[in-house]
Amino acid sequence: MEEKETITDTQREDITELGTTTAGGHIRVITVIGQVEGHYALGEGQKSTKYEHLIPILADAEDNDAITGVLSLINTMGGDVEAGLAIAELMAGLSKPTASVVLGGGHSIGVPLAVAADRSFIVPSATMTLHPVRMNGTIIGVPQTYEYFKRMQERIINFITSHSRIGADALRALMLKTDELANDMGTVIDGNEAVACGLIDEIGGLSDALRYLRSR
Repeated sequence: MEEKETITDTQREDITELGTTTAGGHIRVITVIGQVEGHYALGEGQKSTKYEHLIPILADAEDNDAITGVLSLINTMGGDVEAGLAIAELMAGLSKPTASVVLGGGHSIGVPLAVAADRSFIVPSATMTLHPVRMNGTIIGVPQTYEYFKRMQERIINFITSHSRIGADALRALMLKTDELANDMGTVIDGNEAVACGLIDEIGGLSDALRYLRSR
């Protein structure tokens, strides 16, 4: 009989994989910090979360009967949109109860990662940055690229609105606001504002998220 594949030491180094044992089982804790690294490797000295390392941890959490819930701690600076959305879809597809806590910053792709959980929390001092999909550089060469960005933007908006209480029009208005960010468009909202607009479920921290998971 073949042995079940386990998470490698390298994967454990890149993703902090902790747990807390409760009377009802074991809660898997994952962290998404820095930039979400996707198909391209980031340079040395940059804090990143590699999505190919996080995927097997989420798969193991789903398949492991001893794990009764998953908690994600998020403090991200953005990164690969496609990779971040893939992680968010995996989180949303877990059958185990899930909770997320936004700490520090939930920049760009951190928004769908936060709302992917069954219950999302944000500490009062944390911020979330909402802006449209963009690319580095000054020139977009062909009309197809504009269409690609437009369709990607709609995928992100659809995901966020289907996993939170914010409406599509309100979300677009925050993303396209021009008086919040210098030389850019978008909006930075703090924890209370994120809850008030329906993006995040409630103000809370680690103990609140663990209490929610233990009650499920």
